[in-house]
Amino acid sequence: MFILNPNAGEPIYRQLVEQIKRLIAGGQLQPGTEMPSVRELANSNAINPMTISKAYSLLEAEGLLERQRGKPMTVAKLSGQQEDEQSRIIRILPQITQLVQAAKQLQISDDQLLRAIAHQLTAASSVQR
Repeated sequence: MFILNPNAGEPIYRQLVEQIKRLIAGGQLQPGTEMPSVRELANSNAINPMTISKAYSLLEAEGLLERQRGKPMTVAKLSGQQEDEQSRIIRILPQITQLVQAAKQLQISDDQLLRAIAHQLTAASSVQR
């Protein structure tokens, strides 16, 4: 179900988070779908269970997964507005990831990058008017 590459430049937990987000946005993981257990996913991919747990916790904090005591983690039910907003954001995540990685390689600080993005947003807003 998931393709996790320990040799990739991106941390494994982040790979898992991004893949789950894309599967949710693409409709392959429907609301209510049970996720594999932390232990099951860790064993099948030879990954530390804490890595899987971290990814699931991040997705839960974003409202994409739900945890109920004694039951498997499931894909959360999103409101129409949340789903639309989330799917639009997920579509541009690969470009955002590439931008951040390029900025890190060029030793551009987070603050500098955010200022550059804010400048571009302002410029784009003035063009649209």
